[in-house]
Amino acid sequence: GDARVRGQTGVVSERRGSYPFIDFRLLNNTTLSGEIGTKKKVKRLLSFQRYFHASRLLRGIVPQASLYLLDEDYLGQARHMLSKVGMWDFDIFLFDRLTNGNSLVTLLCHLFNVHGLIHHFQLDMVTLHRFFVMVQEDYHSQNPYHNAVHAADVTQAMHCYLREPKLANFLTPSDIMLGLLAAAAHDVDHPGVNQPFLIKTKHHLASLYQNVSVLENHHWRSTIGMLRESRLLAHLPKEVTQDIEQQLGSLILATDINRQNEFLIRLKSHLDNQDLRLEDAQDRHFMLQIALKCADICNPCRVWDLSKQWSERVCEEFYRQGDLEQKFELEISPLCNQQKDTVPSIQIGFMTYIVEPLFERWAQFTGNTPLSENMLNHLRRNKAKWRSLLHRQHSSSRSNDHSGQVTGSQEQTLNEEETP
Repeated sequence: GDARVRGQTGVVSERRGSYPFIDFRLLNNTTLSGEIGTKKKVKRLLSFQRYFHASRLLRGIVPQASLYLLDEDYLGQARHMLSKVGMWDFDIFLFDRLTNGNSLVTLLCHLFNVHGLIHHFQLDMVTLHRFFVMVQEDYHSQNPYHNAVHAADVTQAMHCYLREPKLANFLTPSDIMLGLLAAAAHDVDHPGVNQPFLIKTKHHLASLYQNVSVLENHHWRSTIGMLRESRLLAHLPKEVTQDIEQQLGSLILATDINRQNEFLIRLKSHLDNQDLRLEDAQDRHFMLQIALKCADICNPCRVWDLSKQWSERVCEEFYRQGDLEQKFELEISPLCNQQKDTVPSIQIGFMTYIVEPLFERWAQFTGNTPLSENMLNHLRRNKAKWRSLLHRQHSSSRSNDHSGQVTGSQEQTLNEEETP
């Protein structure tokens, strides 16, 4: 229905024993108070004021009242970055700093304008911005990885993929809007733990979605709730909005990593049989699903300094889950044991079994465009760097076993290896 669950604050476990009804406080350790509510309102107001000023600058309108020079400087740099938003080396971390933590909202407003979606769908700018703010605020900033910056990164990647000639020549405004919205909201209200954790702690979301694509279903339903609450599409015919909601669900649900082989097998079949007909809405939708899957896991295909930051962030999130599991005497999930699962080993496995097969097929689909070749080259170089780091770690461990400590020269060598 229309109701949305916002601000999920805990995971309840009904384990028999000494820890009945544990509240893990995954998302927020503070109680919701009037003060926090007021701060949130003020934050929304300030972010809107900041965007309003930025949008005037981006449209070339000189404001009547001057802002602080620092703001002018930052907005100028952010505007310059937006002019290169289609470049693969776009630094989303820098962009987030320049927009004062509003990278997702700023990026979406720009892309909706660039793609002509505001005019085509006759969207109200204030309502559109309010919806984007709702989406951005429903991400959890305390998550090292699954936060609004990740959503902005995926959205920027999706923008790049939508411009690939093989796809761009057939896309409708509806396809583009769906692609950008799905990218922006695909992980909204992510709790920072994975589906197996929710299932084994008997979280109510796992029960609600019967242990199937639990997080993805929640992201989709949360998005629909915000769309309806904002009334962004209220002026469109009911059958159009219903279709948009269903297609958003289909796109977001495709990001479930458990369905990776299902999509790969289908893509391989289409490419081998050369039977993709992008004039057909069904085939276009399938390729939008593939594009979103690529955008969601494209971190290993970025330049090394960006890719490495994302790798460390996602592993930090894994380790936090592992610490929670250890604290409450649960079995530690795969990849979540900081003592055994190192960042290089996790990344090498992820690249080999998940990323490479998908991006090789994507390159085949696009016809090995410069972007596809660039991504595969980064992927191979980054994998080689992680292999080298893993080798250094093993060497250091062996040396540590013999001497009792890692020598200063070994530590320096390892640090040098990490520098791109």
